[in-house]
Amino acid sequence: MPRIIFKCRYLKNTAAHAENLVTYIATREGVERLPERMRNRPATDKQKFLMSDILEQFPDSTGLFEYEDYLMKPTMENASEFISAALDQNIDQLAHQEVYVNYIATRPRAEQLDSHGLFSDEDVPLVLSQTAQKVAAHTGNIWTPIISLRREDAARLGYDNAAAWMALLRKQRNVFAQQIKIVPENLRWYAAYHDEGHHPHCHMIVYSVDPREGFITKPAIEAMRSSLAREIFQQDLLQIYTEQTERRKTLTAQSQDTLQDLLRQMQTGNCDNPVLENMLTQLAERLRQTTGKKQYGYLKAPIKKLVNQIVDELAKDGRVSAAYVQWQELRNEVLRTYKDDLPVPVPLSQQKEFKQIKNIIISEAVRLCNQEVVFVGDEYAESLPEGESIIEEATIMNHIESIEEASSVFLNTDEEGEIKVFELETGARHNSESSPTEHSNNISPVSALSTVPKKPHIAWNNRYKQALTYLYGTDIAEPDFEQALPLFLLEAEDGNALAMHDLGRMFTDGLGVEMNTDAAFVWYSKALAAFLAIEAKKEHRYVEYRIGKLYAAGLGTKQDYVEAANWFKEAASKNHKYAQYSLGVLYYRGRGVEHNLNTAFQLYQSSAKQGMPYADYEMAKMYRDGIGTARNTEEAQLHFKAAFHGFQQMERQSRNDKLQYRLGQMLYTGTGTKKNLDEAIYYLEKSARLGNVNAQYMLGKIYLDVHCGKFNVEKALRWLIKASDNGNALAQYALGKFYRDGNYVERNIQRAVDLFTLSAEQDNSYAAYALGTLYLQEEGISKDTAAAVKWLKKSAEQENQYAQYQLGKLYLLGQEVPRDREAAVRWLTLSAEQGNIYAQFFLDNLDSIRNPSMFLATTRLLHHISRIFQEEVKRLSGSPGIQTESKLRRKLREKKIAQGHAPNDHEQKLTIY
Repeated sequence: MPRIIFKCRYLKNTAAHAENLVTYIATREGVERLPERMRNRPATDKQKFLMSDILEQFPDSTGLFEYEDYLMKPTMENASEFISAALDQNIDQLAHQEVYVNYIATRPRAEQLDSHGLFSDEDVPLVLSQTAQKVAAHTGNIWTPIISLRREDAARLGYDNAAAWMALLRKQRNVFAQQIKIVPENLRWYAAYHDEGHHPHCHMIVYSVDPREGFITKPAIEAMRSSLAREIFQQDLLQIYTEQTERRKTLTAQSQDTLQDLLRQMQTGNCDNPVLENMLTQLAERLRQTTGKKQYGYLKAPIKKLVNQIVDELAKDGRVSAAYVQWQELRNEVLRTYKDDLPVPVPLSQQKEFKQIKNIIISEAVRLCNQEVVFVGDEYAESLPEGESIIEEATIMNHIESIEEASSVFLNTDEEGEIKVFELETGARHNSESSPTEHSNNISPVSALSTVPKKPHIAWNNRYKQALTYLYGTDIAEPDFEQALPLFLLEAEDGNALAMHDLGRMFTDGLGVEMNTDAAFVWYSKALAAFLAIEAKKEHRYVEYRIGKLYAAGLGTKQDYVEAANWFKEAASKNHKYAQYSLGVLYYRGRGVEHNLNTAFQLYQSSAKQGMPYADYEMAKMYRDGIGTARNTEEAQLHFKAAFHGFQQMERQSRNDKLQYRLGQMLYTGTGTKKNLDEAIYYLEKSARLGNVNAQYMLGKIYLDVHCGKFNVEKALRWLIKASDNGNALAQYALGKFYRDGNYVERNIQRAVDLFTLSAEQDNSYAAYALGTLYLQEEGISKDTAAAVKWLKKSAEQENQYAQYQLGKLYLLGQEVPRDREAAVRWLTLSAEQGNIYAQFFLDNLDSIRNPSMFLATTRLLHHISRIFQEEVKRLSGSPGIQTESKLRRKLREKKIAQGHAPNDHEQKLTIY
């Protein structure tokens, strides 16, 4: 394998006679030129004596190429080469500075560029005497790097001439400056190439014009050597790295597979260790009597010793010890690529990569001594299943209501397949040219509720179009709700069912009016009655679809999926693409019809063939996940792309907030299109300004993302508050966590409770779980066990495994509520069926638990270690996770907590598709 030798020492002055001796020995002509007949003879006694003396004075000379050559073949030639090289590379230890400059520039075999061999950054010739005096006069540190290659490598790679070395060192000058801690513009260096027989090399002088500047460390020397080697041997290294990579991949894969199996055992296992429990008890008692900061670095030596003993006791667990061995093998395989000496194995307590476990142990002991209520079992909670928005999961009609094409523009396809816009008109003609100013002073939103509309109809006239323009805005104009409202009122008074529906929406979202659910319900009910009257005349298949949508969403009537499905079927039988899609949604979810994924897929397919982008989107998900059809990634991508382009086309016509929200989602995640955060925010903000609570919530989450480059707490809070005020359960939950933890807002537990309550009342199981924990922990509010049990039950009934586990534990231990073994078993069983290992342990040990708190503490430690091992495996394998120093890691953690991630909580995500 190619190698480079790199040394870097200080210049030192010695006695004059030593200087003269070295100069004489090192510079006399022909010293290394032995007669051909003598070169292969054994080294002489005189040579051996001189070599012994050199090695005694300069023991690191054993690292020279020439010494390796001599050991392999102790001939006169190799002995002579070693003696010359050793003296040459240690001349700085024996000579004055000025003499050293002259020596490296003028000695035999220094390639002459002019009258000497010295070169530097400057292209103009150097004056040797001036350079020597300048170096001699320098009062600061001077370094004397020596770079040596084997002859065959130098010749093969083109480094057998001064020009190549000059180019190399000029390219590397900033590396030297960085590693020797010299400001680049202050760096001065000189060098000369010595074309030695077996091992050509280059001498350097490096210093700073600022005498106070510069120092060097062993890692810095290694870094310079590494940088030079990468440059010189770049072609060789490519081949070596390729071979090493293949070998390492095989070994790494084997090690990782074994390690992953062990980690899974730790994550899913329990730690029943009486010795460890006893040690934790001792630590808890000592910490109870300790004042000050309870972190490892601040504790006294005896307590630190106990913590280390606990770490090493944990390491005795067969799963941990085997994982530690595998981790060391994996780490050593990585180190072998750039280190000759591998670190000696040390106990787990002394391994710096795992030092964080010590503070985790201390935290567990503090909990024990404070007798805190600890909610165990939620450290490894997984995100909600990706593929469905939580908001869409809350109610099916958030899925169907996302199609608001009727309030904007109707797209159909003519015989040639061209998309065209058509207007729905009825025989009832009316004055559509009335200006808003003629009526706006006579009709108010409240009085209009009692007006009796004229003959119900659907009219896509100029006034209604103008109202829509004001409602949704255009590319050059923002929405103007105050202008839209009187136009819709006039249209509604004339009997336009579309305007009645739009008024219901304006009152629902508070667009230009105060939010008023009663008024919204009345307008929706008027719209429903109008649509029914129009449908009775069988004039429009579109009306059947709109009636079905109102029933499905419970707008203006009681929610009735069966009735909705019947209306959708009527319209779908006439090949209405929106009805086909909406009916497909009901079959997919089993709402109002029998659950049937195949039927749902077929309906989506029929709708998508007619250019319905929502159907394309759902088909893409089904192809992607293999639901209702065979998994097909290529088909999924095609339908996602079709959906995105379809949404864009619809949005250009309608400026609809739900379309804008959908486009923002897809651009944010790169679904069906390239990721584009700026474009995503553009669409989401347009949607949010129209009152779309989903877009408002999503904007809040984006602006809290520290990694996306748009981190802005002020904007995030503004949008989350808007979404929360508009009733978005996720925003209420996120803000509740902010107030609970005091992140970016003043800590206010009561405000957190209020927000959690609003969210939990909308069936957010995470918010209900958070409420239960707050009422039990007695932090900022009075402890209320009854309220805690109430909310934990609500969450548990919504299949939240953590709430189920907490309830089971409470009933089993009988500490906060009366002991109820039957209830405990029921809840623990439900939680265990979802994979909660803590719940399973209690079920397995109902009658034999010594000390549940101690058992749970030791088990948590085992799981913490598995997580730390997992992080280390990612780091060693070159995975995206980057190990950061503790202060930076803490800051990042604080920012993540600010986004709603709490230590005892689970992040609830708005997933995109």
